[in-house]
This record gives sequence, structure tokens and C-alpha cells, in this order.
Amino acid sequence: MGAAGSKLEKALGDQFPEGERYFGLENFGNTCYCNSVLQALYFCVPFREQLLDYYSRNKNGADAEDNLLTCLADLFTQISSQKKKTGVIAPKRFVQRLKKQNELFRSYMHQDAHEFLNFLLNELVDILEKEAQNAKDEAETSSPPEKIVNGPKNTQANGIKKEPLVTWVHKNFQGILTNETRCLRCETVTARDETFFDLSLDIEQNSSITSCLKNFSSTETLNAEDKFFCDKCCSLQEAQKRMKIKKPPHILVIHLKRFKYIEQLGRYKKLSYRVVFPLELKLSNTVEDADSEYSLFAVVVHVGSGPNHGHYVSLVKSHNHWLFFDDENVEMIDESAVQTFFGSAQEYSSNTDHGYILFYERLASKNKS
Repeated sequence: MGAAGSKLEKALGDQFPEGERYFGLENFGNTCYCNSVLQALYFCVPFREQLLDYYSRNKNGADAEDNLLTCLADLFTQISSQKKKTGVIAPKRFVQRLKKQNELFRSYMHQDAHEFLNFLLNELVDILEKEAQNAKDEAETSSPPEKIVNGPKNTQANGIKKEPLVTWVHKNFQGILTNETRCLRCETVTARDETFFDLSLDIEQNSSITSCLKNFSSTETLNAEDKFFCDKCCSLQEAQKRMKIKKPPHILVIHLKRFKYIEQLGRYKKLSYRVVFPLELKLSNTVEDADSEYSLFAVVVHVGSGPNHGHYVSLVKSHNHWLFFDDENVEMIDESAVQTFFGSAQEYSSNTDHGYILFYERLASKNKS
């Protein structure tokens, strides 16, 4: 890797970003699904900064048991504090902890990068919530009762549910969807909000992210045996249903559903469809912010013709340069090369490298005062 590392440094020359580190990650036998997602998260700068900050505030708790959050924070700190600018790091402690935590990732079989990302983000949230609850319990037991009387109370009387804790993972990745159902008889709209860390989109041949998002938010009619029970009419009625993004997240993660279960085959098949993902994306169908603009900064790519074997790599944008991470190897690529990962316009193609998980960061609104 020494040569490859110096090759990358040569390619960047004096444009090598101050303080940035580009390190490949060692593969421990089919752990590319993990490596590709970790690289995307490392170059999600707000997430990385908050994780490093968490590590610096908590590194003295050496007696605390390892968990995925401490292992991830330790790995990111190791990378960011390297003396060399490029090289390879073995994420051994993190992978060991992951396998210990979840038997799904113990085997040497091909794993799903999207399942891993989902599991990891939810696990980080659980750990942060537990830590916040423990800190709150400790504070309450150590403070004298008279101080609490005048202080703000989180637990509310009358059985009102207290607000869920919003961690820095939520602040980065969480958005809100609204599921609207309109009764076609009385016109009453029932809206239900739900949170998401990523959007899973159905894909079609020769389409784009914009058209996939339009389909995601398209109106569907509920009739025949799918009728909706309207509380106002107190009966089953025909209705129209649609899903809208009510609050877009700061980091928009889009998962393209490339693995589809085919009834006739009795197994999953990989869809190699060409789906164009732009470098700049506008969300025009959101409720509150009609013009949420996003910029692409990472793509996790699935390489291979089927769902049960293959390889994962990632493309990452860092300081206006695009880099290609393939386990231990890191190299610079031209921005135009991103297009080669859109997919195949014909079903049978030699190109099997397809964008699978897309990471977009929200741009600051220009029109907000």
C-alpha cells in the first residue's frame, strides 16, 4: 500500500487537504459491506466531527465496556490522528464487536451493506439514549429535592408522553414522512407522521432518483378489498393515500432496492437497472421546504451480478475531489467516473458495478435570512 499511498499523495500534490486522512480499511474475509459504509460515514463530516467530539469527552471512561459506539469513535479517532496522510488501518476492534453484537454478521457469507447501515445507526441511537437516561437518573438522585421543584421537569404530569431524546445521530440522519389518507366520501384527511433514517426506493429501468422519489410520493387509490376504515364515516371507504417528506433530514440516505424477490424463481434477483443519481438533488415534493437542495458526497456500490455474492466499494467526495475506496486501496477518480455506477441500460451487461446507497448532504438555504 506504501506505493499506492504515495501515488494518491502524488496525485493530490499540494492540493492535499490540510488535516485530512485517506486510509483504506483491511478486509477480514467478506467485511467489504462494513468497510464501504464506514468510509461513507467517515466522510459525512458533521457525523464524523460529532463522533470525534464524543470520543474526546468520553475517552476517560476506560472502565466502561466496549460497545459499537466506542469502537466506531475509536476507529475514526485512529484514522484522523494518523501522522501519515494515507495508508491502511485494520478496523479489527469494530468488526469483532459487530460480530459479537449481532450473529447476522458473524458468518463469512455476503452481507447486505444497507442492513448493516440500518443496524449501526439504530444501535448508536440506543447507546446514546441509554447514556443520556443514565446521566439524567444520576443527576436526579444526586440533586436535593428542593432544587427540582423550581427546575424544568422533563417528565410531565397527566400521563403526557415526554418528548423523545434527540441525539446527534438523529440530528444528522432523521427525517419525517407524513402518510396522508383522504377519505373519498367525506374528504377527511388522516395524517400519520413517521421518522426515517433512510429512504428505500423502488427502481425502474432507465429512470432517475427524481422519478423514483416522485413514484414514492405518488397517490395510490385504496378500493375493493383495500378500502380504508374512515373514523368519521365509521365504515370502510375508498380513499387516496400518499407519502410525503414532511421534514427532510440534514443527511439524506437513499437506498435503491436493487434486490427483488422473484416469485417464479423463488429467490432474490439483482436489478442492474440504470438509475441516474445527480450530484445535486432538489427535493421539490416536501411539505415545509419546497426547495431542499442536496449535494452527493458518497455512494456505496454493489459489484456483482447476484444478491448472494459480490463485493462492495465506495465513492467519496472530499474537499471537491472524488476518491474510490476498495477495502485497502484508495485512489483518486474523476468526477465524470461517478456516472459509470448508474447501472446498465440493457439487462445483460458486463458492467456489474451499481450505485446501491447514496448519501446526500443538505446545502444551506441561500434565501433564509
